[in-house]
Amino acid sequence: MKLRIAAGLLLIVAPLTSAAAMPVSTFLAKADKLQSKGPLAMFSGDLKLLQNQIKGDAAALRAERVTAQGAGKRPAYCPPGPVKLGVRDIIGAMREVPAARRATTDTRDALRAYFARRFPCPA
Repeated sequence: MKLRIAAGLLLIVAPLTSAAAMPVSTFLAKADKLQSKGPLAMFSGDLKLLQNQIKGDAAALRAERVTAQGAGKRPAYCPPGPVKLGVRDIIGAMREVPAARRATTDTRDALRAYFARRFPCPA
């Protein structure tokens, strides 16, 4: 039952989030611009855009992980509990993508790689 629900969520979320994929280079450019605004960044529409991007990516990755576990496959990452991300974690994950690959790597792939390093699955 849980597997069907997770698979259903993945089918719903995947088309919505794949259309809204954002390259890491775009994400970092917007984040850098927001940082330069200081406290005025709170009034920028880009702040909500970036927050929603990460929320969507995290939800899609969670659904991906739950679906893999339900199917008996090894997930990309294995957190010990709910994952909490701070701004430094997110920006750090994006900056870990080599500069030459940032334009062709989307934020979800960067987060997946970050989670895999931070929460490796036992062998």
